[in-house]
Amino acid sequence: MTQEKLDGVIVATALPYAEDLAAPAGLRVDLDRYAEHCQWLIENGCRGVGPNGSLGEYSSLTDDERRAVARTAIDTVGDRGIVVVGVHGVGAHQARYWAEAAAEDGADGVLCLPPTLYRANAGEVIKHFEQVAAVGLPVMVYNNPFDTKVDLTPALLAEIAQIDNVVAVKEFSGDVRRVTEIRDQAPNLTVVAGADDVLVESVLMGATGWFAGFPNVFPAESVRLFSLALEGKVADARAMYEAMVGAFRWDSRTEFVQAIKYGMDYVGRYGGPCRPPRGPLSTEQLAVLEADMQRAVGVA
Repeated sequence: MTQEKLDGVIVATALPYAEDLAAPAGLRVDLDRYAEHCQWLIENGCRGVGPNGSLGEYSSLTDDERRAVARTAIDTVGDRGIVVVGVHGVGAHQARYWAEAAAEDGADGVLCLPPTLYRANAGEVIKHFEQVAAVGLPVMVYNNPFDTKVDLTPALLAEIAQIDNVVAVKEFSGDVRRVTEIRDQAPNLTVVAGADDVLVESVLMGATGWFAGFPNVFPAESVRLFSLALEGKVADARAMYEAMVGAFRWDSRTEFVQAIKYGMDYVGRYGGPCRPPRGPLSTEQLAVLEADMQRAVGVA
């Protein structure tokens, strides 16, 4: 049984593209720029990176691109941090394929949704994760009932936690009551805050990880915020959080990828465009997001 808990601040990395008419949708994955971004996140105190998640637009990538992105993250981070590769798939055979590839490439763990296009029942969910965990890497299961229509309830997680190599859950239901319920019913699981806008609440109630979106924009500041909450320094954490949470709320909206890439551009990094089906933000959305970013930058 693995001892890796997959805790700490792990950044769900955004993926940069370069214009290239020969590439899908005219956008080529910019692996050099992606490597530089992964390095920057580690240098700014993040424990690890998570390629090929929803924020990494994995569903818009070719198989070759998806493998290359994971390998780039693994090669870049090396032994300075951990890499938790997204292995989401329609069924267990696809998810297991990506988990095997991650293991072969040297990943430290995998992040895995239930079946992505099928509303699986509890037995099917358990079999899905058994197949992925059988590869041997530490597994963080991902509860995102909005996208998958499958809710990994605390009771179901108690069963999933019995599978060897399942060590953590990314909790994205938005219900902070789940943190204590999961700790009660599946005490061996690391509870990982999955939504940026419930970070402090989740950590104060016992989450010890954050699989994070906006640290793509504010890595050092986000690590400080997480550490303050983990250490129980509530007043200091609250002061930072109140200024940043407006931006963080975009992590729970449909346009979270576009918003985080905009945030990267806003602070002088490179976010750039998204591949379809994601299009640009509206004028109204940009006005709200800019105001949220202005407030966040004030404490960053």
